[in-house]
Amino acid sequence: MSLYKTLKETDSVIYEAIQNEIDRQNDGLELIASENFVSRAVLTAVGSVFTNKYAEGYPRKRYYGGCKFADICEDEARNRMKELFGADHANVQPHSGTQANQAVYFTLLNPGDTILGMNLSHGGHLSHGHPVNFTGKLYNIVQYGVNKETETIDYDEMESLAKQHKPKLIVCGASAYARTIDFKRIQEIADATGALVLADIAHIAGLVATGLHPSPVPHNAFVSTTTHKTLRGPRGGAVMCKEEYAADLDKAVFPGGQGGPLVHVMAGKAVCFKEAASDDFKSYQKQIIKNAAALADTIQGRDFRLVSGGTDNHLMLVDVFAHGITGKDAEKALQKAHITVNKNTIPFDTQSPFVASGIRIGTPAVTTRGMKEAEMKVIGNLICDLLENIEDEKTLDKVKEGVKDLTSKFPLYLDIRDMWE
Repeated sequence: MSLYKTLKETDSVIYEAIQNEIDRQNDGLELIASENFVSRAVLTAVGSVFTNKYAEGYPRKRYYGGCKFADICEDEARNRMKELFGADHANVQPHSGTQANQAVYFTLLNPGDTILGMNLSHGGHLSHGHPVNFTGKLYNIVQYGVNKETETIDYDEMESLAKQHKPKLIVCGASAYARTIDFKRIQEIADATGALVLADIAHIAGLVATGLHPSPVPHNAFVSTTTHKTLRGPRGGAVMCKEEYAADLDKAVFPGGQGGPLVHVMAGKAVCFKEAASDDFKSYQKQIIKNAAALADTIQGRDFRLVSGGTDNHLMLVDVFAHGITGKDAEKALQKAHITVNKNTIPFDTQSPFVASGIRIGTPAVTTRGMKEAEMKVIGNLICDLLENIEDEKTLDKVKEGVKDLTSKFPLYLDIRDMWE
């Protein structure tokens, strides 16, 4: 088989799937808070010949030959990440955010050790101690959450639990939390109880990198992230730490938790970190926050309740069950109109996670397309129009037309379709 056949010639099924996915992304409103659209530069790096290269180990300490240029990619990614966040040490090999967290656990903990982590249904993450995750199987998990009245993190409860259970590690950060996180306060709780802190900033990394959310790096021993959410880079993970933990953390990533790194993805991470250091990227992050605020105001103005009453960052949780709709039904209805969100539990939810009482909405992807506050008002009203008339076909048709009109003004990837020929 020739190496030089196009994808279209080689595999028509996958070629068509890619072309259809381009259309889906272009023609719809992507409001999943954990998704974004990468630049052509990132796409090029991730689709490069570095996908061919094995590079077990670390720069200049590899188990394979021929890693001269792979070393450049990893060095650039590590150094750019350290500079971007002001960190002592960075490891850019983790394949995902969960594996970045796993590396920290393997650095510090033994099976049975205690972790204090945020309840998933209150906005945490599976890898912070959920029973179905490896963390819930290997470690003793104690969970904190949000205050029932304010629906914001209950730091007093966190402190009380830390004093009572003496965890070796406190995990903070969230996957569905719309408010600013007080990393300094969490470190003070840890210091008072003999714990270390892992701050998982997967969702807010872009905001942290640009100074628009307080950084955990000066306070917490470990900081993990993904690179594909607000950072707008390739799918993957990374982790930073204080210098004293660097050697052990690197060993926990490789050979402790992974084999060879994905060099092509590390190349994409390097590009992502360079982009994130630009003035344009900071302006982009500011617009994400402005757009989230405008969208939240519009939805609240239509009498839909937002968890905690609003948002400080890139996302919001909408309580749709208060309108007699489940999160599952809301997600399906919006999908029919080419608006993509995800069902999500809300604090103290009475529904199962597969049904849920809420939906999670984020603005990073639509902001990447160039949309601003005026478009957020349109989007908010389209969402509410449909959710208020979830069974009405005429409303569905009207919302679909509204989506089509909006997306046509902000085309995505159509000028580079030939990259996937």
